[in-house]
Amino acid sequence: MSKHLKTGLYWFIALQFALGAVTKYWPGDTIFSTAYSAKFVDWGYPSWMRFVVGALEGVAAVLLVIPNRRTRFLGATTLMFVLTGAVTTHIVNHDPAVESWAAPTHLLIMGILALANWPADWRDLLRAPTAPTARPPRPSNEMTRVQHP
Repeated sequence: MSKHLKTGLYWFIALQFALGAVTKYWPGDTIFSTAYSAKFVDWGYPSWMRFVVGALEGVAAVLLVIPNRRTRFLGATTLMFVLTGAVTTHIVNHDPAVESWAAPTHLLIMGILALANWPADWRDLLRAPTAPTARPPRPSNEMTRVQHP
């Protein structure tokens, strides 16, 4: 897969979650559905929980577009936790599949992205990122020539 296509897919997915984060903060009904303040209460959560979910979605969306495996992994795993809660909520509340197909679909996509960006060593997630080190300059031909008397 080309680098541009992969970057475009990350941006597309991140924009979906950024839009989802904005709708969580929207005070009334959106063009997509009823107000999330009412939805969260209907699902059995406090109304303010939508702000927590919206913040997590927004931060994860930003992490997905940073071209770094570490940040993309953290963004995808954050969304996996949020989406696991969303899928569980839809199952517990017996929501129709027409209204709840997006959460399991996105959960599957985030699982694939998390696996694709899985760190070689889990301790890499805890280490501070290091700047690439510069290689020492190569000696020129004049410097490497041996001077014979």
